[in-house]
Amino acid sequence: MAKKKSSCVRYTKWGYIFLIPFFLVYILFSLIPLVSTIYNSFFENYRAAGGLLQVGPNFVGIDNYIKLFKEYDILMYTTNTIVIWLLGFIPQIIISITLAAWFTDLRLKLKAKSFFKTVIYMPGLIMASAFAMLFFSIFSDAGPINDILLSLNILDEPFRFLSSIAGTRGLIALMNFLMWFGNTTIILMAGIMSIDISLFEAAEVDGARSFQIFRKITIPQLRPILVYVLITSLIGGLQMFDVPQVLTNGKGLPNNSSMTLIMFLNKHLYSYNYGMGGALSVVLFVLTFGLSLLVYFAFVKKKD
Repeated sequence: MAKKKSSCVRYTKWGYIFLIPFFLVYILFSLIPLVSTIYNSFFENYRAAGGLLQVGPNFVGIDNYIKLFKEYDILMYTTNTIVIWLLGFIPQIIISITLAAWFTDLRLKLKAKSFFKTVIYMPGLIMASAFAMLFFSIFSDAGPINDILLSLNILDEPFRFLSSIAGTRGLIALMNFLMWFGNTTIILMAGIMSIDISLFEAAEVDGARSFQIFRKITIPQLRPILVYVLITSLIGGLQMFDVPQVLTNGKGLPNNSSMTLIMFLNKHLYSYNYGMGGALSVVLFVLTFGLSLLVYFAFVKKKD
């Protein structure tokens, strides 16, 4: 019996050994930077006089946090980020779950499904900066979209998409939608294919219609996947940077209506204001953590 227990211990130790690289990478590249960011958020540490004069580091307590909410319109940047994310996510989840249901429905007998799966996934492989430059050219004042609208007599003069709040936010949301709806569709397809097919067969025998099956079986069974997609998309939305940064040249035009939290953070890091950058990073971390918990507990039902 002692020999059996000893061999079991020797076997399980390899599991802990294989976990060592993960913990090392996590400690070096996640935990230590997180602790350092929180530590720096309590210090005044920046460059002045065009970067020639170093001020600090001087301990200032929570002054950076107070200054962040009093002198900077961080609530507006938070609102911008969430509004732009919602504009892209709502159509993304609706279209993705519709396509996933179609592609996994054997009764429809869709042809060339592999081709269409590849096509909808391809925009996600394009770099966001290249995507933003493409949209900047297409929707510019003298771009092809305005040329088409003018030639069809829909507009009398070019519409300045990037000078309009709705136009700029809409373009950013559209790009995020195009880049991520393919990935979301693949994830939801995997979730639907994992549902026990006998549930669908039993519903058909009972005379349930397609929409009833979708609403009563598919959606409830997909709840864990939907929560995962919602939380990961929320985290990605709060970290939105590359598309609005390139499209607006980092200025968040017009009138800071497309300035996101990470773009605002980048300004502080670019100016070497590490104290304010650390404080904003901590606020962003707390906001992300809080909203993720809220979404999780709102959509995950407790089992009796």
